[in-house]
Amino acid sequence: MLIDSHVHLDDKRYDPDRSAVFARAHEAGIETFVTIGCDLETSRAAVQLAETHSEVYATVGVHPHEVKHIQEDWYEELKQLTTHPKVIAYGEIGLDYHYDHSPRDIQRERFREQIRLARDLKLPIIIHTREAQEDTITILREEQASDVGGVFHCFSGDAWLAKDALDLGFYLSFSGVITFQNATMLREIVRTVPLDRILVETDGPYLTPVPYRGKRNEPAHVRLVAEQVAKIMGNGEATTFEDIAHITHANTKRLFKIP
Repeated sequence: MLIDSHVHLDDKRYDPDRSAVFARAHEAGIETFVTIGCDLETSRAAVQLAETHSEVYATVGVHPHEVKHIQEDWYEELKQLTTHPKVIAYGEIGLDYHYDHSPRDIQRERFREQIRLARDLKLPIIIHTREAQEDTITILREEQASDVGGVFHCFSGDAWLAKDALDLGFYLSFSGVITFQNATMLREIVRTVPLDRILVETDGPYLTPVPYRGKRNEPAHVRLVAEQVAKIMGNGEATTFEDIAHITHANTKRLFKIP
């Protein structure tokens, strides 16, 4: 059985057929879903989905795109949301210098604040980083994020970022990007990651894997990601899809302390 360790199940693109999305995922062998908060509204929605679906767990936090909108009372409500027993992590948080939807100085300040909050709450952190490798690692070190650990979601960095993240005790999660034709370097990085530190995700509705690229992504497709990881890791040896499914399932439960 597989776990989709990062999906945005509250996204409006799932509204017309959310029940069918769950059904297709179950058919594909996905038993558990971690739905992600990206601001106050989506964090509330994530918790609501976790309340109404036994197989769903939630995270709360504010994505770097959205940190410019943080209001004075947001952190207090986010903290309250984490008291729900099915909230298992804080995030996704981090830095995004590709789009710069929030000014970089504000991104850095809010990233630090949210790491401190996650440490206070003793929750693992879900990291989003894009074109901000050096600042991300520096802030994680300075804010002692290793105390709670976490995962670099949808990992798409270089070998140095992978090493730095692993050295900090973080996991690396891979998405449908590893199926893309131009992702040769990323597939090489997958091969170097210790098996006990790897997760799989869809980041649905985004980043749909081949052969469905261009369509809406959904949790059933995490199977394609796991199959690709098995293909990369196997390298002619005994790492099968079943091995990767079992390993990533165990890793996700261990990181997030899922019962």
